Amino acid sequence: MPTLDDILENVGEFDRFQKQTFFVLCLLSAAFTPVYVGVVFFGFIPEHRCFSPGVAELSQRCGWGPEGPPNRCRRYEVEWNVTSISCTDPLSSLMGNRSTVPLGPCRDGWVYDSQGTSLVTEFNLVCEDSWKLDLFQSSVNAGFFIGSINIGYIADRFGRKFCLLNTILANVVCGILLVFVPTYLWIVILRFLQGLVSKGCWTAGYILVTEVVGPKYRRMVGILYQTAFSVGLLVFDAIAYAIPHWRWLQLPVTLPSCFFLLYYWCLPESPRWLISQGKNVKAMKIVSDIAKKNRKKMPSHSEDIKFEEEDGGKQSPSLIDLVKTPQMRKNTLILMYNWFTSSVLYQGLIMHMGLAAGNMYLDFLYSALVEFPAALIIIVTIDRIGRRYPWAAANLVAGAACLVTALIPEDIHWLKVIAACIGRMGITMAFEMVCFVNTELYPTYIRNLGVMVCSSLCDVGGVIVPFIVYRLVEVWHDLPLIVFAVLGLIAGGLVLLLPETKGRVLPETVEDVENFHGQSAPKAKKIYLHVQTSEV
Repeated sequence: MPTLDDILENVGEFDRFQKQTFFVLCLLSAAFTPVYVGVVFFGFIPEHRCFSPGVAELSQRCGWGPEGPPNRCRRYEVEWNVTSISCTDPLSSLMGNRSTVPLGPCRDGWVYDSQGTSLVTEFNLVCEDSWKLDLFQSSVNAGFFIGSINIGYIADRFGRKFCLLNTILANVVCGILLVFVPTYLWIVILRFLQGLVSKGCWTAGYILVTEVVGPKYRRMVGILYQTAFSVGLLVFDAIAYAIPHWRWLQLPVTLPSCFFLLYYWCLPESPRWLISQGKNVKAMKIVSDIAKKNRKKMPSHSEDIKFEEEDGGKQSPSLIDLVKTPQMRKNTLILMYNWFTSSVLYQGLIMHMGLAAGNMYLDFLYSALVEFPAALIIIVTIDRIGRRYPWAAANLVAGAACLVTALIPEDIHWLKVIAACIGRMGITMAFEMVCFVNTELYPTYIRNLGVMVCSSLCDVGGVIVPFIVYRLVEVWHDLPLIVFAVLGLIAGGLVLLLPETKGRVLPETVEDVENFHGQSAPKAKKIYLHVQTSEV
């Protein structure tokens, strides 16, 4: 009896229909960028000084900047209009017989050295309130964490297309409301709601694009779908440069998503999902549309298509199974750590680059460009060299590059940017590889659960990383890079402890995982397992 993969070989595995679907879903992947890394531009931290009333006239006379003598978080409790103040050494002329000039709280706000506005400048998220910027980014990652579980259930229960359209609508509504809400609290709430739906939306697109193509193209379109996110980084950087005001920036990166609602008419439901729900007639109608669009003929036996369950699918998945046996336990712990590390380094390097002394927009551009060779290296190496060594090397390069970046002096900024970009390329490779290697290390019946549990550490890392970056830079600007280096180097070493999965049949049971070497399986089972993998 034929499977869906057999029929796709006849009607086209990656022909006109699949290419059209792939293109429109890549637009969705690119549009996810502002939610994931928006803190770089929405919450950039300009140079700032505590404002002191009466200092303007003295600053004009002495030729200082508008903020007077520098002090970020406290203000000097002095009378600035005193004519005896020295322009060359104002503080000593104010001290008199005192050893220090008295300092007080910054009651009248701050002066910012910036032509644009950000969340920081609008709500004065500096000094005692600087932690609120950390919370702003952590809120969206907390939404990712909760949403990835709930939205994943909706996609499995009600379909990929239903999930996609509803999360697009919710994301658009939240994005538009962010432009107008007046308080910091509502901004954090809406940011959390965006995270709740946006990652599930991106994941539903990933699942759909991999389920409408044949097995030979599934991994390639998955990698290129993630590369579309990198294209989104470049577009987001250009728009942010043109519109340096965070609320107005929110509109042009949100409104185009309204057009994604038109996907109701131009995107199919996943035929694999329909078959898994017993809706074979609807599935075959979509397959027939694929054949018509691809100008191919349906095979004569296509009416007999059926989704068959393997014996492994009858087992009940349990969290205990993830750590029950030695090899499963080792795989689970290493994968969890690598998901965590990939998220921390990827987001952390983006945030830290936003705090660098150079041009924020150019630095962001350079670091985004290196993601394209990262995807190319993965495509070239994974089926020639394997998964384990390129993955380990990517982590080691990322960790070493972070260490080198931290040790380069600040006055050689161009060299720091190059080193940071190499680190960004390494962690991009590691991030993309952990996505599909995770599916190859778990048996069929527990694969979805295994990926869900391990990838949840990615969102935990996203919640923690703003506090790592923004708090540690106050101790030493490059201290977060030292932390990233340690995490990356450990991750690279741990990857070498995992088994190589290149050319191996995906495991069906826990016993297969424990005896991974030398496995083989009938071709039909391989096709079934590919279907399961695409639904992760």
